[in-house]
Amino acid sequence: MTAESRWTALPPAAGSAVMATGILSVGLHLTGHEGVSRVALALTAAAWLTLAGLFAYRLLRTPARWVAEADTPPALTAVAASTVLGTRLALLGGGARPVAVALLVVAALLWPVLLTAVVRHWGRRMPGAVFLVCVATQGLVVLAGTLAATLPAAWLAWPAVVIFALGLVLYGAAFSRFDLGNVRTGAGDQWVAGGALAISALAGAKLLALPQWHDAPVLRAVTLALLALDLAWYAVLLLAELRYPRPRYDVRRWATVFPMGMTAVAALSVSAAAGVDWAATVGRVLLWPAVAAWLLTCAGAVRQRVTSGRG
Repeated sequence: MTAESRWTALPPAAGSAVMATGILSVGLHLTGHEGVSRVALALTAAAWLTLAGLFAYRLLRTPARWVAEADTPPALTAVAASTVLGTRLALLGGGARPVAVALLVVAALLWPVLLTAVVRHWGRRMPGAVFLVCVATQGLVVLAGTLAATLPAAWLAWPAVVIFALGLVLYGAAFSRFDLGNVRTGAGDQWVAGGALAISALAGAKLLALPQWHDAPVLRAVTLALLALDLAWYAVLLLAELRYPRPRYDVRRWATVFPMGMTAVAALSVSAAAGVDWAATVGRVLLWPAVAAWLLTCAGAVRQRVTSGRG
C-alpha cells in the first residue's frame, strides 16, 4: 500500500486523534506545562490540516464515499476536532484568536449538515460513537464561550446557552440508542458515553465564567451534576477495561483518550468557574493517565502503520 493510499484510507474516526491531542494540550496549559502543551498544539494543528485535506479530497474526488461517511457518527469528529483546536488557539491568544474565530465559523457551518445526516441515519443498539452528536454540539459551546470571554463578543453567550441545552437533549437521545453491551465489548469509542458528559460539563463551566451566566444557580447545579455523572461513567468504564482487557490497537482507541483528557479539563474548568476546590485536584490527577493513554495509543498507531507498510 502506497503512502497516498494509506492516507486516503483513513476513516473518519481518525478525527478523534486530533480531539485527543488537542484536549491534552488544553489540560497541560491549564496545569502550567506550557512547553509540552505547545508541542501538543503543534501536533494537533498538523493533524487537523492533514484530515482537513482528506475531507476536501474525498468531497471533490470521491463524493459518493464522502456522502456515505457523512451519514455516520464519526463524521462529527470534523466538527469536534475543529472546536477543540479552536479552543486551544483562543487560549493561546494574540494572533491565534482570529484563527480560532475562523474555526468556529467552519465548525458552525459543518455542524447542522453533518448532524442532520447522522441523526437521519440513526439505528438501534449503536456503539459509543453515537454520543458524538452531543460532543460536536457542546464543542461549539466550549469554543464560543472561550471566545466570548477573551474577545469583545459577548453576544455569543446567548446562542451558546441555547446550543448547550440542545446538546443535553442530544445526549439523552443518544443514550436511548446506545448499546450498553459496548461497555464490555467496545473497541474504544464506548468511552464517548462519558466524554460527552465531560465536554458538557466543560461547556457549562465556560458559560458560568461569562458575566451573563455567572450567577445562574440552575446552570451551576447542572454543570456540577454533569461532572459527577462523568466521573461515575469514568469509574464504570475503567473497571470494565480492567475486567475485560482489550490491549490491541484500534483507531477507535483515540476515542478513549479524548474522554480521559476531557474529564481532566472539565474538572479543572468547573473548579475555576464554580469554586469547587476538590475538582481541581481531580483534574490534575486524571490528566496524567490521559497522557499515558495518549502515548500508548500513539505507539500502537505507529506500530500498526509500520506493520502495514511492510505488508
